[in-house]
Amino acid sequence: MLSGSTPAPNLSIDLLLELLVTGSARQRRSLIKTIQARVDDLAKLGPSVLDPFDPNGDDWAPGWILQVLQRYQPDAVTALLTDSTKGWFTVESAIGLDFAPLQRHLLHQDFEAADRLTSDILRQLAGEAAVQRGYVYFSEVSFMQGIDLVSVDRLWTVYSQGRFGFTAQARLLKTLKGRYDQLWQRIGWKRGGVWTRYPDSFTWSMEAPEGHMPLINQLRGVRLMDAVLRHPALIARQF
Repeated sequence: MLSGSTPAPNLSIDLLLELLVTGSARQRRSLIKTIQARVDDLAKLGPSVLDPFDPNGDDWAPGWILQVLQRYQPDAVTALLTDSTKGWFTVESAIGLDFAPLQRHLLHQDFEAADRLTSDILRQLAGEAAVQRGYVYFSEVSFMQGIDLVSVDRLWTVYSQGRFGFTAQARLLKTLKGRYDQLWQRIGWKRGGVWTRYPDSFTWSMEAPEGHMPLINQLRGVRLMDAVLRHPALIARQF
């Protein structure tokens, strides 16, 4: 129950959305099941459902709303997107990358496809040599365009209730005092001291541990992951 005496299920959809916008982190998460159960009412709001949110922002609420509508009322999502080929969130690239496919996979919660595409994007950001060899050297990360890394991180953040993305991984690493050996276990990349087998043993859903995605090739050791999380553009986002 939220503050006051009115149980959340009895509130209007407009008030529920207002609480989703203004509530504390704990309150917002407590509203998820209630609002999802009212998806028909949510769809009836039309384009105004996203009016309180910024397509340039990091708030996960509009991404979650879009995912709920996509699952239960897909026609409503089509009506919300002025250009269905690009997605609702505004993202930029310094080298002309198209982030629409990544945004589309995340909207549909096809996290495995989104993860594969993210790996491809990282190789493109690292340069032609990385594209040709099929993986990134840690020494190439410093040359990656920060604006593109931020775009990737934002999309994973807003389409995962803030649970996935580089920022989420860096936040967990900080709580573990920089202990990567503990991080691998925490995010499910290792189980019982053994590396999780890719891709079949990973959890490609919202049921995955926090920070589980996107995968940065753990077989290349700590240095690649550390180089990505320490990129200046991503450090600036570790709020």
